[in-house]
Amino acid sequence: MRGYFGIGAEDISKPMNLGALMRTAHAFGASFFFTINAHPKVREAYNSDTSRSFDHMPYYPWDDLDALRLPKGCALVGVELTDDAVELPRFQHPQAAAYVLGRERGSISPALLARCQHVVKIPTKFCVNVGLAGALVMYDRLLAHGGYPARPIMPGGPPPEMVQKPKAKG
Repeated sequence: MRGYFGIGAEDISKPMNLGALMRTAHAFGASFFFTINAHPKVREAYNSDTSRSFDHMPYYPWDDLDALRLPKGCALVGVELTDDAVELPRFQHPQAAAYVLGRERGSISPALLARCQHVVKIPTKFCVNVGLAGALVMYDRLLAHGGYPARPIMPGGPPPEMVQKPKAKG
């Protein structure tokens, strides 16, 4: 897969949500993780992050939005249910991206939304858990950038031994 991505959350306050999001980010191969104005108690995230993500990818705990610094060329992508957000299945992920999710009981702040180059929404009837939302975004990125072939037309998939390989000529 080409490019890189990071993921983080603004005003996150529940350690288990942070730990789950970090563990999932590690599993999907995130290059970095970040928080903006995280509640001090999220340091307990170590308890739910069984993959020990802190040992495998950089974590940037920015105190406020003014402190947020991303690599040159890295697009900030907000994940939020807004009327003008692009539905995730219709979104072309940037090669280099930092995805940011909102707080558990609220939305991404207007100031942070203003800094986002793109805003995407997961096409659900209402907001889902921050950890689940992050997993869905990372999975969609994997499908879009992972080099997977088109899905089969019929339900299921052909077993590997049933895939026809072109016969050699000659």
